[in-house]
Amino acid sequence: MKALILSGGKGTRLRPLTYTGAKQLVPVANKPILWYGIEALVKAKITDIGIIISPETGAEIQEKTGDGSNFGANITYILQDSPDGLAHAVKIAQPFLGNSPFVMYLGDNLIADDLSEYLDEFILKNLDALILLRKVSNPSAFGVATVNEKGEVLALVEKPQNPPSNLALVGIYFFSPEIHNSIEILKPSARGELEITDAIQNLLENKKLVSARELKNWWLDTGKKDDLLEANRIILDTNLTSENLGIIQGSTQIIGRVKIGKKTKIINSTIRGPVIIGDNCYLENCFIGPYSSIADNAKLTDTDLEHSVILESAQVLGIQQRIVDSVIGQRAKINLVLKRPKALSFMIGDDSHIELT
Repeated sequence: MKALILSGGKGTRLRPLTYTGAKQLVPVANKPILWYGIEALVKAKITDIGIIISPETGAEIQEKTGDGSNFGANITYILQDSPDGLAHAVKIAQPFLGNSPFVMYLGDNLIADDLSEYLDEFILKNLDALILLRKVSNPSAFGVATVNEKGEVLALVEKPQNPPSNLALVGIYFFSPEIHNSIEILKPSARGELEITDAIQNLLENKKLVSARELKNWWLDTGKKDDLLEANRIILDTNLTSENLGIIQGSTQIIGRVKIGKKTKIINSTIRGPVIIGDNCYLENCFIGPYSSIADNAKLTDTDLEHSVILESAQVLGIQQRIVDSVIGQRAKINLVLKRPKALSFMIGDDSHIELT
């Protein structure tokens, strides 16, 4: 069994962050989103992994993720020159996949369920495809499945204007090599892409074994700011354990589950968990509220922060108003020139510099 993680795409919904970096490397609880998918596959004992990358962000993904040895995996990188659809990604990966069954995993997705249960069903029933589904409130934004009471897939449609159901395709699919035959005869959709939903529909029309399972727990597509913050909240809520490897000085209070990295110095501040703070950070006269993640080498002074994600080497200085629901990019700098008595919310890309005057 092999795996194919899709980590290309331009991440337009997460701009400005993704003007300068890959959306799959944006951190959730100080860990790149992509790495959660790799860890989920390795946990299910799938260790031969291909990662689809783009010309724009592929080098960064390779540099940060490596050859897979840190995860107990073997990673092969596959370049997709242009984002021509999910089925196109499978098509260019065929030399890597060979005749092996495989899991296709969209690299900006997070799920709570263990993949092993679905993998076992896929193998036991000798399926040609097993798709994972989740009820959503806006099915027209996704691929949508119609399923009977036995879990058999009746039809699929990509981003329909009038959805036949509210069951969206989660970005995780199990395929036999039969999917390659379906992809080979595909024509581009109205969007100009080779759609994986069309390939699965072709399997159905040729009486191949296609089944569906609805996820038991949460699923998040982290393609937008609010989804990213929600993913950060859920991971901190469910996975974080307390650890303090830093230096605590003055009247600092640590309340609840808080993880503090090496050589981080916290002075005269209150940290109310769940909160994760990376290595080599400096915080002074701050209140850091629940569901906040602060990456390595960040500096915060005179700042009140809650439900936010601060990326590596960012600086937030002298912001005496409350910052909420914000994502601050790598090396970005925000400092206050004139006090304004109101809460602030930001979505700031890498290397930005903002002064509030």
